[in-house]
Amino acid sequence: MQRWRLWLVLLAVAIIGIYYFSGRNSTDSAAVSTAMAHPSVPVAAVPAKLGDLNQYISAIGTVTPYNTVTVKSRVDGQLMKVNFTEGQIVKAGDLLAEIDPRPYQVQLTQAEGTLAKDLATLENNKILYARDKELYAQKVIARQDLDNQEALVGQYAGSIESDKGAVDNAKLQLVYSQITSPITGRVGLRLVDPGNIIHATDATGLAVITQLQPIAVDFSIPEDDLPNLETAMKANPQLPVEAFDRDFKHKLASGSLLTTDNQIDQSTGTIKLKAAFPNEDNSLFPNQFVNARLLVNTIPKAILIPAAGLQRSQQGSFVYVVKPDKTVEMRPVTVGASQGDVIAISKGLQVGDVVVTDGVDKLQQGSHVSVQTAALPPGSTTP
Repeated sequence: MQRWRLWLVLLAVAIIGIYYFSGRNSTDSAAVSTAMAHPSVPVAAVPAKLGDLNQYISAIGTVTPYNTVTVKSRVDGQLMKVNFTEGQIVKAGDLLAEIDPRPYQVQLTQAEGTLAKDLATLENNKILYARDKELYAQKVIARQDLDNQEALVGQYAGSIESDKGAVDNAKLQLVYSQITSPITGRVGLRLVDPGNIIHATDATGLAVITQLQPIAVDFSIPEDDLPNLETAMKANPQLPVEAFDRDFKHKLASGSLLTTDNQIDQSTGTIKLKAAFPNEDNSLFPNQFVNARLLVNTIPKAILIPAAGLQRSQQGSFVYVVKPDKTVEMRPVTVGASQGDVIAISKGLQVGDVVVTDGVDKLQQGSHVSVQTAALPPGSTTP
């Protein structure tokens, strides 16, 4: 009896085990069949956000200094001293170089001596003229003698004015022997060494000074963008302008639009613009190539998505929206505006709708997806 009971227990356990494992396998098979029937497509998605879309006009520009001066001597002579170092920032009026002043000091002394001589001669002729007037009144001398003496007084009076001019010119030449900076800016490489004889007619000069603060950026935009620019300038004559590096990745400086040219270049179909930058950190350098970005409009409180999320078909523009059950819906949308990698949707989306941006080539209406959150690209501002 004990053996039969043992066999009955073992048989019951075996039957229960077979039933359990057969049921589990059928459940797993059903789950596998369901997964195979509805496979999940890996996608990247981003929620639609509310923000301001900035619209820009971009162009390649050149950094141009307001003033560039080649420092030259106004007099001839030996360069005695150079008071600047290459690359130094100098201010207007700073002494840059000194030319041997001794020849001009001698010229000044000669001019002053001639002036003193002619002054003494003039005083003597005035005395003679006064005496001749008395003699003429007494009819001692003829009228001709009086007139001659009066003419001499006038002649020496003119000579004195000429002598004063010569003295002033000698003083001016002496001042020119000290060369000062005409503007505030950065000095370039020295072109002449001390000890050389320089002339006012030399073409090279001593050095070149370039103004760095403020500085300008010249760039050209297509004539088709001119109406948008004019509309924006009516609202704000000093439109914001940003300067970026060659790769358009790093912003170098921020400034404002200064002016536009007065005509369109017919050969290129563009118009030149000039923007001003404070350049306090010297991030812009003369003749540097930059990418200029001019802000012409801002669309406030727009629904923004990445440009990669927008799809197009014969029926129009649409996006794939991820629903809470992890399936996607093809939803038609209306594009309001675009800027770079950001698009403003005027109709068809709500804030928070999750839009697929990558993996759309494997999707269709109702597809199951596994979502990886992406980031909204730069180019917009969100509150």
